[in-house]
Amino acid sequence: MPRAPLGEIELEYDLTGAGEPLLLIMGIGAQLILWHDELVARLAARGFQVLRFDNRDVGKSTWLDHAPVPAPGAVLSRAWLGLPFQAPYTLADMARDVVGLLDHLGWARAHVVGASMGGMIAQHLAFSHPERVATLTSIMSTTGGRWVSVPKPQAMRALVAGRPRTEEEAEAWFLRFSRAVQGPAFPVDEQALGQLARRAFRRGANPAGFARQLAAIMRDGDRTRRLAAIQAPTLVLHGADDPLIPPAGGRATAAAIPGARLRLVEGWGHSLPPGIWDTLVDELGAHAMAHPVRAGAGG
Repeated sequence: MPRAPLGEIELEYDLTGAGEPLLLIMGIGAQLILWHDELVARLAARGFQVLRFDNRDVGKSTWLDHAPVPAPGAVLSRAWLGLPFQAPYTLADMARDVVGLLDHLGWARAHVVGASMGGMIAQHLAFSHPERVATLTSIMSTTGGRWVSVPKPQAMRALVAGRPRTEEEAEAWFLRFSRAVQGPAFPVDEQALGQLARRAFRRGANPAGFARQLAAIMRDGDRTRRLAAIQAPTLVLHGADDPLIPPAGGRATAAAIPGARLRLVEGWGHSLPPGIWDTLVDELGAHAMAHPVRAGAGG
């Protein structure tokens, strides 16, 4: 896959299809392959040129090995108590990475889709770089407001559990996490998830990057007031059974962004299983094609 040089950072990315520019931003510690190849192919078949990439400190993009590694437990506890802590970089920095990637590709504007932490980065793009965002879709994300973002304990424990050091540990960890956050309507395909976990480990597992990204999320705080400035047509998709970022986070996001439309899906948790792909393709396709970037797009 190609890499975009952005000064200190290089981002690994992948382009699929031709048509309306659609940017997919993945969540904490997750690589571009978590946007499954088949899901991306379906979006391309709907008339999109789909761009997915590894965030900084993830996969095959630049790892910031020179930066401090915050202790996740300390970050979470200090953030909850309102005490200060350091984050080596911010979500705003990660949004600027995305702007650099768009510049590298010559994309003036794109339909921007973010999942979980990716939704937070997408929100930053929409209120800090509005000229680059044709439409915004925030998936299983939140405003960062404390009382709408409280995870169920078992989901948070699964997220911050010790990071894997081998392919076998990576598979076991990902299966445990997936079981903890899945929704009741979408059971885990353990064979497929195990293969995906091993592939991700081979591409590049970076526990320190996960810790730095967690600090960036917690340091960002409540974005509610900033979200009110978003003018891009906005769609908010959320699982009604999400245990990691509760549906209150999706409701708050939609309420904070003027004119946003919220869709809650019963039985959906905090993942992108095959059973939700038809819904995602239909919702993203209709939302983006109603506000095309390129003349003649739509339909």
